[in-house]
Amino acid sequence: MIKITTDKAVNYLKLVKFSHTIFAMPFAFIGFFLAIHLGYNFNWKTLILVVLCMIFARNAAMSFNRYADREIDGKNPRTALREIPAGIIKAGSALRFVLLNSIAFIITTAFINNLTLVLAPVALLIILGYSLTKKYTFLCHFILGLGLSLAPIGAYLAVTGVFNWLPLLFSFIVLFWVSGFDIMYALQDEAFDKLHNLRSIPVYLGKHKALSLSITIHALCAALVIVAGFSGVFAILYWIGAAIFIGLLVYQHLIVKPNDLSRVNMAFATVNGFASVLFAIFTIVALLIE
Repeated sequence: MIKITTDKAVNYLKLVKFSHTIFAMPFAFIGFFLAIHLGYNFNWKTLILVVLCMIFARNAAMSFNRYADREIDGKNPRTALREIPAGIIKAGSALRFVLLNSIAFIITTAFINNLTLVLAPVALLIILGYSLTKKYTFLCHFILGLGLSLAPIGAYLAVTGVFNWLPLLFSFIVLFWVSGFDIMYALQDEAFDKLHNLRSIPVYLGKHKALSLSITIHALCAALVIVAGFSGVFAILYWIGAAIFIGLLVYQHLIVKPNDLSRVNMAFATVNGFASVLFAIFTIVALLIE
């Protein structure tokens, strides 16, 4: 049984990097309000359940990632002070935290609709399975992107119970956006990953080609942002948000170079955090005012 005190709660929030919820949560809100825009009724209960699903799913995924990588993290100077290798949280406790959040996620989906409940195990398989992929395939970045891309379509399904191509466009935006910046983030561990036989695109292609691929993927992401705007016939505020989002994609590639990774963390967390939040705000307001 996990006894949660204030200090322990803080440690678990650090374990799951709760602040990084800012990446996918705004896109879940886009999926939710896209359904409202298309004629479905707004419901506070559904919105709260969507937020809870996002929190539980991400807690499960991130804590399992830390559990699966505990030995690797202990060997890497960059990650050796993370909660499990540093002994702040025991591996068994982290695994129980994964189980509790996974169960809470499935139970929460049951209160939404039958489709979300049926799809919940599939979502868990993807988001938990990512943590094992770096040991087997350099495509791990895309699997991470796939996991986070479930946010907009998942929130849309929570409201509607039916699929639609427009929220899927936003899921593809997330897929390419996350995959691109995760490749960039992995640049800093290229030498360590090679030494320990881990798979990543920087290991497979080298820093220069990996960064070029990241640029290409983000260009595809930007193109999808534009396609989504025309497909949804959104108001001008969407296009302002789209311009900001695309501008921040460009900016992060201006500050990260193969021979200068000093601002990778700034690009990864700060720039992408602002990109997600600002894009979501402008998009949701555009949806609500039409």
